[in-house]
Amino acid sequence: MTLHTKIAGAATGIALALSASVSQADVLFWSTQAKPVEEAQAMREQVLGAADQNVDYQPNDGGPWLTRLQAELQAGSGTIGLLGALHGDFSAMNPDDLVDLDELGLASASGTFNSLAKLGTDGMQYIPWMQASYIMAANKEALQYLPDGADIDALSYDELIAWAANVHEATGEPKFGFPAGPKGLKHRFFQGYLYPSYTNGVVRTFASDEAVVAWEKFRELWEHTNPASTNFSFLQEQLLSGDAWIVFDHTSRLAQAFNERPDDFVAFPAPAGPAGRGFMPVLAGVAIPRTAPDMDAAKSLVAHMLKPETQIATLRATNFFPVIDVELPADLPTSVQAAGAAVAKMSGSPDANPGLLPAGLGDKGGDFNRVFVDSFERIILARQDIRAVLDDQKGKLAAIMNETGAPCWAPDAPSEGACPVE
Repeated sequence: MTLHTKIAGAATGIALALSASVSQADVLFWSTQAKPVEEAQAMREQVLGAADQNVDYQPNDGGPWLTRLQAELQAGSGTIGLLGALHGDFSAMNPDDLVDLDELGLASASGTFNSLAKLGTDGMQYIPWMQASYIMAANKEALQYLPDGADIDALSYDELIAWAANVHEATGEPKFGFPAGPKGLKHRFFQGYLYPSYTNGVVRTFASDEAVVAWEKFRELWEHTNPASTNFSFLQEQLLSGDAWIVFDHTSRLAQAFNERPDDFVAFPAPAGPAGRGFMPVLAGVAIPRTAPDMDAAKSLVAHMLKPETQIATLRATNFFPVIDVELPADLPTSVQAAGAAVAKMSGSPDANPGLLPAGLGDKGGDFNRVFVDSFERIILARQDIRAVLDDQKGKLAAIMNETGAPCWAPDAPSEGACPVE
């Protein structure tokens, strides 16, 4: 069985000191991704072993990754041939420090991803490389209760609410499951799904009239949500137990259900709102720094990373999904095939509206998330007035943005300096 899926002075001393270990490699691949030992080794053997040149794959944490890159850029020459990083890492860079890759004619299957990869310029500053995300899943028993005319691969929030209500009425139990537990990823739902779908923003639009509507809709959905969701953190458990029939969670937190009972569940994209189909891609890309020592070798490696067979090998090595049209092999785990198809449909949908991971917040990332968690607890659990809560939380969010100086990220409109809470 196969599935089709659509699935980017001192400085000189540092640069020279670090170059010795890679002198025998044609291309130094400097990455923030695939850092665990097993993944890094799989990258070297399964993904890069078939490249046309020798590749020295060196994954690092964000701090060391950026320190060395900046040292080489400042020195005006270096040893790094290819960069691998998340969109947020690249968006914090000066596009002039990256080589325009338009001449390669490479792109992902997602027009949205390709637009992001331009970093506000006219050309591709990085090439989308691999992606992960959060999706919806359901027990197939729930499918009979879909609203008339609803397409599970293109649901709206109103249809999702109606579906959950139908299941609730038919079974006598609220069977929507939400990761609202202590270790659940509920904040990512609000930041990457609900807010982009209704407000076309996250920070600027936090307390907007559209945000009030978004919370009203989520309050409607909560009426059909298993109240024990405040203890749910990995929704694969509730799918398997039957405590929830329709759920939202990260692909990795749904895998067990699909692998244990592959015939019982279906994966599908997140729903859409008035501002599009909000979803949070964890998007990684590859780029070439302007100081790369061998541009031809680096460009050849970029092309290698986008080959269908390389994309499949990357999936096996990292559990990140392809960004181009590929045919997923039948021997992949059921969870990978199911999630991969859902992620591809979501990122490739014409109304896709990605809400990117927060960037530039430093050690304030937890405080940023807490604003959304506190809003959920006050609005949904304590049933406080939506407008009053948002107006109160708005000040806390603004303080975080001003303190960090973090500029806006998609889908918020770009900002000069700290992203404003309007």
